[in-house]
Amino acid sequence: MPKRSLHMQSAKNEAKDEARNRAMNKAGDGGQAAIEFAGLIALLLFVALAAIQLGLAAYAVQQAGTASRAAARAASQYDYDYQAVGKASMSDWLADGADIDSAWCFADEVEVTARVDVPSILPDVFDFDDAERSTTMPCD
Repeated sequence: MPKRSLHMQSAKNEAKDEARNRAMNKAGDGGQAAIEFAGLIALLLFVALAAIQLGLAAYAVQQAGTASRAAARAASQYDYDYQAVGKASMSDWLADGADIDSAWCFADEVEVTARVDVPSILPDVFDFDDAERSTTMPCD
């Protein structure tokens, strides 16, 4: 065999070996990529749940403000059912856990405080205190 054909055959064998090594390395990287993907998905899922939880907390605070204003308006007009008015102004699924307190018209004004339970997606991870808002209105 001439020297040139040996060299070409050797180059072909090296190319085959290199392709085989690349294929084996890629197959070994598949497990690492799966682990990295699982870790990234877990992190993204946690971030999404945290965003939803913060949205729920903000919504509960907004509902507490709405309930305290409505109840204060009713209490300032001497409506003895001001608590029902406050709860009626809220979303039904938050009104069940709401607590509305008031001090009747002293010094020509009434102050009503509404406390709303903040729902939790993951109870041991996202624990918030109750959302609380107070409203003061003049008595009629």
